[in-house]
Amino acid sequence: MPMTLAQLAERLGATVIGDGSRTVAGCAGINEAGENDLTFLANPRYSRFMATTRAGGVLVQAPEEHCGDTVQLVCEDPYFAFRNAMIELHGFRDHPEPMESDGGTSSRMASIHPDAVVGEDTRIHPNVTIERGARIGARCHLYPGVFIGEDVVIGDDCILFPNVVVYDRCRLGNRVAVHANTTIGQDGFGYATHAGAHHKIPQAGIVVIEDDVELGAGCAIERATMGETRIGEGTKFADLISIGHGTTIGKHCLFVSLVGIAGSATIGNYVVLGGQTGVSGHLTIGDGVQALGKTAIVSDIEAGRLIGGVPAVDADTAKRNALTAANLHELHKRVKKLERKQSN
Repeated sequence: MPMTLAQLAERLGATVIGDGSRTVAGCAGINEAGENDLTFLANPRYSRFMATTRAGGVLVQAPEEHCGDTVQLVCEDPYFAFRNAMIELHGFRDHPEPMESDGGTSSRMASIHPDAVVGEDTRIHPNVTIERGARIGARCHLYPGVFIGEDVVIGDDCILFPNVVVYDRCRLGNRVAVHANTTIGQDGFGYATHAGAHHKIPQAGIVVIEDDVELGAGCAIERATMGETRIGEGTKFADLISIGHGTTIGKHCLFVSLVGIAGSATIGNYVVLGGQTGVSGHLTIGDGVQALGKTAIVSDIEAGRLIGGVPAVDADTAKRNALTAANLHELHKRVKKLERKQSN
């Protein structure tokens, strides 16, 4: 909903520099924003755009010069304040009511086992299947095509988008969001090779997803062979991420798209893995580790390290190695020339 910058600043805990009566109706990037938009400046690299932005208001950490008549909202953390402004001006996604629900909260085209328990105000769309013994909490939203296996437990205020699959006995905490086509609890990749053949090992474990986890689209979380595969509280996944059986991931981690983690790895809290990072099985990554994109982690990593490369080394070394590798052909020619000169 539109509001004046003064009203918005009060809600965000910001101080207005300029005309606080100016109205904004939305949020946009610093280059795309118009006079009715709010933007933000969190990275000093983009300070040069302050002179040319057409935004009605901009969130900044400290007053900026050369910003024309753009109103500044000074706050401690512009990026977090921008997040809160997005909520004020745009809000979160509205979830539609199920089709063919006859005024209730569940579609007549859903299949709900008589022994399943569904909490109050949970919305269930067409073609959802909930199997025997499953327990779904209150105020959840299950989109079309969701499958909930036997004895699954799902907490309150969860959102499962179209075609999410939760296999039998897996557990989801409260306020878990799972985006389209993600699978939780499929069999782990476990085989015993004997006499030239690969023999399947029964996967008797489960997956546990703790509170406030969000999983992107097309992710795959394998159940443990024995025990649990666990995703810690507050952890967020982008799309197309694969987690091997028996892996434990700590709290408040961030994994970018195409991360792959092999089985029985232990990942600490507040770990950040860049896109296409791969992690070998049966190793430990300490708290606060950050990995650049395309890092190959093949051994234990101590807490707090910033790493990159194939295999993983300190990030600065990885960057230097990458710059060197970018011109290997020219380096090869120079070495050959020196070798010919030495031989003569």
